[in-house]
This record gives sequence, structure tokens and C-alpha cells, in this order.
Amino acid sequence: MSDDTLLDRLQRKADGRNIDTRAGILEGEGAQQRVKDPEPTRHAAGVLSTVPSRSGPDSEGAPSYYGMPVLKEPLWIWTVPAYFYVGGVAGAASVLGVTLEYLGGRRLERLAGRCHAVATAGDIVSAGLLIHDLGRPSRFLNMLRVFRPTSPMSVGSWVLAGSGAVNTAAFVLRRMPGALGVMGRTAGLVGAVLGLPLAGYTAVLVSNTAVPLWQQVGRTLPLFFMASATASAGSLLSLFPHTNAEERVLRRFRVAGKVAEVFTREAVELEARQVVEVGKPLRTGVSGALWTLSRTCSLAGLVMDVLPGRARWKQVTADVLSTVGAVAARYAVIQAGRASARNPQATFQGQRQGLGAAQVEGNTVASDGKPLSFPLPVIGQSQAGMPYARFMVTQPER
Repeated sequence: MSDDTLLDRLQRKADGRNIDTRAGILEGEGAQQRVKDPEPTRHAAGVLSTVPSRSGPDSEGAPSYYGMPVLKEPLWIWTVPAYFYVGGVAGAASVLGVTLEYLGGRRLERLAGRCHAVATAGDIVSAGLLIHDLGRPSRFLNMLRVFRPTSPMSVGSWVLAGSGAVNTAAFVLRRMPGALGVMGRTAGLVGAVLGLPLAGYTAVLVSNTAVPLWQQVGRTLPLFFMASATASAGSLLSLFPHTNAEERVLRRFRVAGKVAEVFTREAVELEARQVVEVGKPLRTGVSGALWTLSRTCSLAGLVMDVLPGRARWKQVTADVLSTVGAVAARYAVIQAGRASARNPQATFQGQRQGLGAAQVEGNTVASDGKPLSFPLPVIGQSQAGMPYARFMVTQPER
């Protein structure tokens, strides 16, 4: 059997990674994920007549990596953005539930209980979605073997596990008399404390990667996720039957979240536009369409919520639009990150603007101790016409 025939057979039979089971075993965290589009066979490049780093398709003379992506795009499946949404709703609902329990009195006791129920259900569903992406439950348990404060993944795993445990205890025990009731209410307080990071830690998680777009919006994306989680939790709770007193509380909660969502979304877009190629996926392609859908639905939900009139159909429509906008935003962020990872110009332009390690670690000093000036010109031309790499070091302005 020829090599071409074997390769074709493997691509038809396997998941695109071309692993012959007779020669190797596919294991690890990504073993259960399927690769729908195998990478095409890349032929060796011929002799280049230009500077190598400026060669390749769509380079247009800009520094590139032979026109090829520098990064591997994330392999996360659809359950990850769904987890981002459900976890955010659970975190915001737990905060609202504890607030109503201590400040709302008896009139809002039923709404507080519903918040605890939503938070508990959200934690359970979030764990299921995360485990589905990981492939098997043991991988989630393995993330709990150690606690590493410097790792958003480690902190987030413990936050999710702890939030699920205490919210379940609060939901079961909070109405019981005596010591059990005290334990339940205390667990609810702990759940509210954990609910705050649960609503936004997923944005911190993606921002601590090498994906250009996620890294670029690392300051504003957590705020956007938390505001969107507040609006989503308020909208979801408003879909359940409720009294007029409960409606007044829910309306303030969800409108505050929707207004904050509008401003933080603009902040995310402004931060993404600082580097043209990095912010491009939020304006073009599938990710751009999802982001536009999210913005449109969220604004429409806010407008319908603040217009005069309290008809039930109007409120339901506003809540559904806000929910669609929040879900679409999570999928847009994931798809935009994948698109930016495929674009080598997004990686290089971001690095030359001082992002990446220079931004995170403050590594803005050259080897000779002089401060670097951004953006960094990195391609020069020697007197003989041969390309060479250099860094331009300038003195700071006095």
C-alpha cells in the first residue's frame, strides 16, 4: 500500500490527526475531541526571492511567518461557551439570592429561594458541560489535586467545585431549623462570595492564553462577562412567575446589568481595535456576525425593558432578546479567538505593539538595560542586501 493511500485511509477513518493505531495510541486531554477539518498537506517552499519573513500568501509586505499561522487555534467545542454562559448566570443568581435573603424580608423570600435553585442547577450543569469538553470526569477531578493561585484554570476549577457544593448545601438546608439552618445560610454566603469570580473568571482564563484577541481584551472582557451575567440572571429569573414586589427587584437588577453590559461591550471593542488585525474578527466573518447579533439583541432587550408599559409579552420579549445576546456574545468571543489565532498578522502586530510577555511581565527593557520603544521594528536590510533581525532601542523621552 502506498503512502498516499495510507494517508487517505487514515483521514477517512480517524479524526484528522492521522494516528495509525498500530503504531501509536492517542491519549491526553484532547484525545476525546474530534478534528473536523484536517490540516492540508503543506508542500516544501521553493527558493524565495524576497525576505523570508515577508513571504507567503496575504503578507502584503508585512512581517509574517511564511504566511502560516503562528499558533494552533483552540480545540474547545460548543460546550465551553455554553459553560461560560451557564456559569455566569449561576454566579450572579447566587449573589442576588443571598442579598435578598438578608435584605429583602419575607416578601422576597420565595425569590431568594428561586435564586438559590437557579445557582445550584447552574453549577451542576456547568460541571457537566465542562466535563463533556474534557472527555471524562476523571480529568475534572485531576484539576482539583492541587491549588495553584497563579493559574486561572486551577482557581476556576476550585471556584466551580466549591460553588456547587455550598450552593447545594444552601438550597437543601437554609430553611431547616436550628444548626442545620445556620449551616445552610452560611453556605449561601460562601456561595455568593464564590459567585462573583464564577461570573467572570472564564474571561480571565481565556485572556491568559497566547490567542491574540483574548490577550488583547484581558482588562475589559472580565467586566463584560460579569455585567452580561448579571443581565442574563435577571432576565432568566424574570421569565418565571413572580409578584409585583419581586418584579421591581428583578427589573432593577437586570436593567443595571444590561446598562453595564452596553458600556463594557464598548470598552472591549475599543481595546480590541487598538491593534487592527487583532480586533478584525469582531467585525468580520462568523465571529463578527455573532458579535453583531449579540450587540443588537442586547440593545433591543434593554430598550424594551426601559420603555413605558408593563405588559407580560413585552417583558418576556426583552428577557429572551437579552438571553440570546448573552449566549451569542460567548460564542462570538470563542470564534473570534480562533480566527485571531489563525491570522499570523494578529500575533505579530500585537507583539510589536508591546503586548504579550512585555505587557504581562513588564519586560520592556533590552539586554543592554535600555528601555524598548514600541512598536518594535524587527526587520532590517544589510548593506549587501541580505535581511537581518534587529531591535531598535531608544532612550525614553525626558
